[in-house]
Amino acid sequence: MNKNTRHMVRVISMILFFLYIILLSYFLFFSERYGRAASEEYRYNLILFREIRRFVTYRNELGFGSFAVNLFGNVLAFAPFGFCLPLISPRYNGFLRILFLSAGFSFAVELVQLVYRVGIFDVDDIFLNTIGGMLGYTGYRILRSIFYYGKRKLMRNVIQKRGIR
Repeated sequence: MNKNTRHMVRVISMILFFLYIILLSYFLFFSERYGRAASEEYRYNLILFREIRRFVTYRNELGFGSFAVNLFGNVLAFAPFGFCLPLISPRYNGFLRILFLSAGFSFAVELVQLVYRVGIFDVDDIFLNTIGGMLGYTGYRILRSIFYYGKRKLMRNVIQKRGIR
């Protein structure tokens, strides 16, 4: 990929990441549909898998929508985080780096929800969001590998057709 194309990908990724953060902030802090109305008390869950188990156990009573939003929504909501960061800067590349950035960002979001009493501080959300960030990064790595494999194969074909060794 030439320098201009790389720069264009980086700029577009930054714009999309900024829009993603705005949209994510709305759903995490302001959307009343997802229970983001301010509460008088602190609400939290510090026991890993408690809410996940509850949503799985009572999925029929809660409805598929609540079940899907809580489990899959938390994962999918953070997939763009893990996908976009390596596109924005090479320093955000690497499995462990994305793991810690995803977990840290998710923890910060949950902490803001706790402090402002909007939503619930939930360690299950941190877990699911981190998985989402890692899935996004995995998707980035797969697409990157496909792109570079295709580019190498194309170059081999060009070299063979021109008889260059």
